[in-house]
Amino acid sequence: MAGKNIIIVGAGPGGLSAGMILQKRGFKVTILEKESVAGGRNAPLKQDGYTFDTGPTFLMMNYILKEIFEEAGKKAEDYMKVKRLDPMYRLKFTDKEVMISSGFEAMKAEISKSFPGNEDALAKFMKTEKKRYGNMFACLQKDYSKLRHFLRPVFLKALPSLQLHKTFWQNLSSYFKQADLKICFTFQAKYIGMSPWECPAAFTMIPYVEHEYGIYHVMGGLNQISAGMARAFKELGGELLLDTPVEELLIEKKKVRGVRLKDGREMLADEVIVNADFAYAMSTLAKKAALKKYSSEKLKKKRYSCSTFMLYLGVKKQYNIPHHNIVFAENYKKNVEEIFKKGSPSEDMSAYIQNASVTDSTLAPAGKSTIYILVPCPNKASGTNWQNIKEEYKNKVLDMLEKRTELKDLRENIETEIVYTPDDWENKHNVFYGATFNLAHNLGQMLYFRPRNKFEELENCYLVGGGTHPGSGLPTIYESARITSNLISKKYGVPFTPPTTLSKKESFD
Repeated sequence: MAGKNIIIVGAGPGGLSAGMILQKRGFKVTILEKESVAGGRNAPLKQDGYTFDTGPTFLMMNYILKEIFEEAGKKAEDYMKVKRLDPMYRLKFTDKEVMISSGFEAMKAEISKSFPGNEDALAKFMKTEKKRYGNMFACLQKDYSKLRHFLRPVFLKALPSLQLHKTFWQNLSSYFKQADLKICFTFQAKYIGMSPWECPAAFTMIPYVEHEYGIYHVMGGLNQISAGMARAFKELGGELLLDTPVEELLIEKKKVRGVRLKDGREMLADEVIVNADFAYAMSTLAKKAALKKYSSEKLKKKRYSCSTFMLYLGVKKQYNIPHHNIVFAENYKKNVEEIFKKGSPSEDMSAYIQNASVTDSTLAPAGKSTIYILVPCPNKASGTNWQNIKEEYKNKVLDMLEKRTELKDLRENIETEIVYTPDDWENKHNVFYGATFNLAHNLGQMLYFRPRNKFEELENCYLVGGGTHPGSGLPTIYESARITSNLISKKYGVPFTPPTTLSKKESFD
């Protein structure tokens, strides 16, 4: 029964993906975005001729992105140019650096050079994790609206792969023995804002996916994905209203019938999809709903990811370092424990550095470059006063980078800068607690136990984004949009083809 009106709150990756798919299927979709540009945390930051990605900088599992465009009758290649990166990234320890490649033989040789005697374990890792991925990803593509969905054959097949008794770190110990080598395959827990010593073993499939399918850069920045989606959505006849903040959901007897905008206007819809940060949306946009499971008080007690301290630097020169770099703290485990257990910004910090201009000349003026620096830090539940320490902490980060990397003269070449603390994530992007990776991905907050795509406390209300199933990260956010779109289509009898057991793997170099 197409033609129904759908309102989507937020033009982030999830909202745009759902908008494209549902508009293609005959629904009348309106996306409301508070900012003047689409993308949410996947939008560009522009200053003084430099362009930065606000959030994600790694494009993994690009075949899923391709599928989302195909669901909308489009080709991703028509909206963006994508380049595969190999080596994928460089890891810097205090005594060595490791170049991580998606090529099996190149990676095996690198392990042999840096961690002699461990190279044969790579084949075991790839073989075992391929099976996990095959079982788990098919499982994640399903919705978990009802408890009985755990009895589906696809979940029962995947259950052993969850390894409920193991952490990410413990699982890697079954392949590799040296601590630094295990870090090479477990730091990816940061992609979902967790500690590898706490993150469930199921997420070991993340490094497998990197090594099997590679990492890509989108020319112009990953923000071009959202720009392309916005263009495709409008070409399909969808209405994208920028500079249109939503004040609250219109709720009557636990049914969402539309939204009230900041300017007082009301817009009605048959279904509302919420792409805002989940905890922010339920504590702010749905505050009059008297929610029980997700009341404001209960939301405060949920587990959340870490936050990030960000430096977006426009510099007057170009550096000959890889596109992606990670510098590990001298005591990485202590660094992680300070963030996740003590809730204190580390003096001995780890940092991710993106030097995208080595690949993409469009991001900065000629001869100059963008340097994107991300330092994992505690979210705002820790009580850290970032306003007081912001400048001091920025200088500590720069001190560390000038000491431990080739960026020896970074300070003197900074032409423009943007600094984000957890306060900025909360205040500028409405991220609850400034937890940039949303609700934590512990077992008690996954699948059925994560906020559901068809939101369980309100009728006519659906969720997309990192705060719902299957979780944070661009590929899973795209899948959340596909799951939600399929649930709405099923409700109205609109035919669709469910995703294949394993998504198609071809790339679009």
